[in-house]
Amino acid sequence: MKPYAEMTKEELLEEKEKLDKEYDAYLAMNLHLDMSRGKPCKEQLDLSMGMMDVLNSKVDLRCEDGTDCRNYGCLDGIPEAKVLMGDMMENHPDNIIIYGNSSLNVMYDTVARAMTHGIMGNTPWGKLDKVKFLCPVPGYDRHFAITEYFGIEMIPVPMTKDGPDMDMVESLVSSDEAIKGIWCVPKYSNPQGYSYSDATVRRFARLKPAATDFRIFWDNAYGIHHLYDDDQDYLVEILAECKRAGNPDMVYKFASTSKITFPGSGIAALATSLNNLEDIRKQLKNQTIGHDKVNQLRHVRYFKDIHGMTEHMRKHADIIRPKFEMVEQVLEEGLGGRNVGTWTLPKGGYFISFDSLDGCAKAIVLKAKKAGVIMTGAGATWPYGKDPHDSNIRIAPTLPPVSELKTAAELFVLCVKLVSVEKLLEA
Repeated sequence: MKPYAEMTKEELLEEKEKLDKEYDAYLAMNLHLDMSRGKPCKEQLDLSMGMMDVLNSKVDLRCEDGTDCRNYGCLDGIPEAKVLMGDMMENHPDNIIIYGNSSLNVMYDTVARAMTHGIMGNTPWGKLDKVKFLCPVPGYDRHFAITEYFGIEMIPVPMTKDGPDMDMVESLVSSDEAIKGIWCVPKYSNPQGYSYSDATVRRFARLKPAATDFRIFWDNAYGIHHLYDDDQDYLVEILAECKRAGNPDMVYKFASTSKITFPGSGIAALATSLNNLEDIRKQLKNQTIGHDKVNQLRHVRYFKDIHGMTEHMRKHADIIRPKFEMVEQVLEEGLGGRNVGTWTLPKGGYFISFDSLDGCAKAIVLKAKKAGVIMTGAGATWPYGKDPHDSNIRIAPTLPPVSELKTAAELFVLCVKLVSVEKLLEA
C-alpha cells in the first residue's frame, strides 16, 4: 500500500471520500461494542467454575496448621495460600502477605500507609513539602490514579522494549530526595506488553536512591499470563536481585489471581523483605483480623499447587490467543504500508499498544465511539490523562466475542485511516 504521506492532495481527498462512505455504513449498523478495559470474557470466567464446588457444608474447612478458616486468625494469610502465591510470584512463603481480592487495593493501602505513617521510621510522606513518583509511559491508568489522588507529583519516564529508560531513572532517583517511588508493570506491561530485560531488572536492583524510603512498586500482574507455550518472556526475580545488590528493602511486589480465577473474587498478595513485612504488619493488625481465609482455602484446594495453576493458564491462553492474533492481522491488513500507526505484538498480558500519528489519538477514539465502539480514553496511559503527543491508544481484545472483536478492530482501523487522512490534509 502507498503511504498516505506520499499521496497528493487529490489522492488524499479521493481516499477520504471512500473512507467516509465506509464510516457511514458503520454508523448505520448501530453497534454497541466494548474494548475499553482488560476484562476476561465469559468463557474465561467459566474456566474457574469448578472452584465453586471444592468447598461445601460437609468438607473440613481447617487449613494445614489447624486453623478453622471460618473463624478469626491468620492475619497475613493461611500457610498453603502463601505457598501457592509464593510459587506463582517466585518468592518464599515467609516473604508473602495474602490480602483480599484486589492487588490495586493493596497498592492503594501501601501508598496511604506511607503518607500517614511513613516507611520504616521515615517521615510520613504527607508531612513533606513535596512527594514525587516516576511513571513509565505509556503505563497503567489506575496506578496513576492512586498517586494523583494523594497529590503526589508524577514524572513520566519513557518506556523502551527493554523497560523504562534506566539512564533517566537512575539520574532522577539518585539526585532528588523527593522521589519516593516508581510504578512498574515488569512483565507483559500495560499497555505495550513489553517485559523488562535482565539488564533493566539488575539496574533497578542497584539503584542508589537519594531517599532512604524510596520503593519500587513492582506490579507483576501478568507473571504467568502467557499467550504461547513455546515463546514466553522471562523476568529476573527482583527481590532476590535486590538482596544480592545490598538493597533488600527497596521493593514492594504485588500480584493477584484476578485474571486467573474470578476478577472480583480472587486473592491478592504482596511479597517483600522481612523488614518491610514487619513494618506493614504493624498497620495491618489495626486494620483487620485477617482477610477471607475461606476464599484462600478454595483457591488452594482447587489448584492444589502451581502446576495446577499453570495448566489453568494454558486454557486462558487458548481462549484469548486467537483474539490477539486476529486484531494483529486486521491491523496489518488495514494499515500495513500506510505509515500512519505502529503497534506492539505482545507474547502475553492483556493489551496491545497502538501509536497513531501525533495529534490523532483523541480523534480516533472519538470516531470509534460515535460508531459504537468504546475504547480506553486517549491519554489514559499517561499521568493526569495528558499524552503530550496525543498518539497512544490501548487496545483490549479479551472481552468481546471473536465476531464482535473483528468488527470492532476493522472499525478501529477505518477510524485510524480516516483521522490520519484528515490530519494530512490539514498540513
